[in-house]
Amino acid sequence: MARFEMASPEMATMAEMQPNAEGLFNLGIVYATGLDGEADLVAAHKWFNLAALRGNPEAAYHRQQIAEELSETDIAAAQRAAREWLRTH
Repeated sequence: MARFEMASPEMATMAEMQPNAEGLFNLGIVYATGLDGEADLVAAHKWFNLAALRGNPEAAYHRQQIAEELSETDIAAAQRAAREWLRTH
């Protein structure tokens, strides 16, 4: 199985088009670490949430770690974004 490093917008777009647990997890890493710029913990929570829903247990762990740094409002925004993504994909 090929493994892609998610260090560019093109790779993030590819993962969105092929939404498996590993691709979604990698997007969480990109946003959590700010590999393409500034870190976005709300977006990272969204992607880790989606990866966890697709069966990645490591994503659930990272989602919880990020949630400890977010406000309730931010967590709600991340959850809304995840639901919207599921609705459209």
